[in-house]
Amino acid sequence: MSQFIFKMWRTPLAAICFLLSTFLALPAQQRSRNPPAKLIKSTSVVVNIYTTVEGSRKRPIRNLTEGDFELTDDAAPQKIEYFSPETNAPLSLGIALDTSVSQAHILATEQAAADKFLSSVLQSGDQAFVMSFDVDVKLLQDFTGTPAKLMQAVDSAEINQTGKSVLRLNGATSTGGTHLYDAVYLASNEVMKERHGREVLVLVTDGEDQGSKTDLQKSVAAAEQANVIVYSIIVNDPEFYSLMGASYRGYARVRELANLTGGRTIRVQSAGQIGQAFDEIERELRSQYRLGYSPSDLRHDGSFHRIHLKIRGHNYAIRARSGYYDVGVELAPKSPVK
Repeated sequence: MSQFIFKMWRTPLAAICFLLSTFLALPAQQRSRNPPAKLIKSTSVVVNIYTTVEGSRKRPIRNLTEGDFELTDDAAPQKIEYFSPETNAPLSLGIALDTSVSQAHILATEQAAADKFLSSVLQSGDQAFVMSFDVDVKLLQDFTGTPAKLMQAVDSAEINQTGKSVLRLNGATSTGGTHLYDAVYLASNEVMKERHGREVLVLVTDGEDQGSKTDLQKSVAAAEQANVIVYSIIVNDPEFYSLMGASYRGYARVRELANLTGGRTIRVQSAGQIGQAFDEIERELRSQYRLGYSPSDLRHDGSFHRIHLKIRGHNYAIRARSGYYDVGVELAPKSPVK
């Protein structure tokens, strides 16, 4: 074990992998030794919203104008100051692959589909990272704009057949086989928090969480605070859960995570549909609207503001994040450029 950890620390990326995998195992008092960052109050804060508008049969609605949108912040009407249709804003993308034993029969298909997605979706100025999660959360490739590096990282993901952690810290052990909520928390809070532009995390998983130290609510809050939009491709093997004598409940929980962050959950019925799910996400990312506004009532007290969007005169389906945390410094860097 000591030899394995020594090898890991020989490269900066490997060190990051180790830190991500073990951060949540630290005692609370040890994590709190570093004082919290000082909040900077800003008099000019802009909240960005990336939204998808759909009509019947999930048909994307294009050619909407700024005047078609109605926006409220905690029920107070807001003036839209920035608007961009069909946005090609820079993309900060994360791919998170479930490598728990329940995915053993479909991981290769997921990897091939993720490789194709990365080679197609990334444009000039975009960057992505790759992580895997089972009983450990591993950063396989940090942010880069080079598809070849990303695809190599995707292809390096392996199923953890033992269900045991390969890392130990001060004798701590990890339990459970799928730390999904930990993966969302770490991706949002450690990898994506300081990024600009659109921040999107794509989970490829069966949606079941087992053993995370972070619960669903905390993972949602981390994504909301970092302005991360979560998409999920749900691929589950009913036979696996039947043989294990367990019931499957992952879809509803991951769907809540996606809905609250403005993303989407796509449940596929067969391995052959995984590529189609990635194609749907790519089309959606290239047909979003970007809206920006300066909230009329900011108190910088950490409270949660609820956002509501609607289209005047239409009952279109709108996907957008449910709100944001009023903490000043978290919002200021996200201001779009006029």
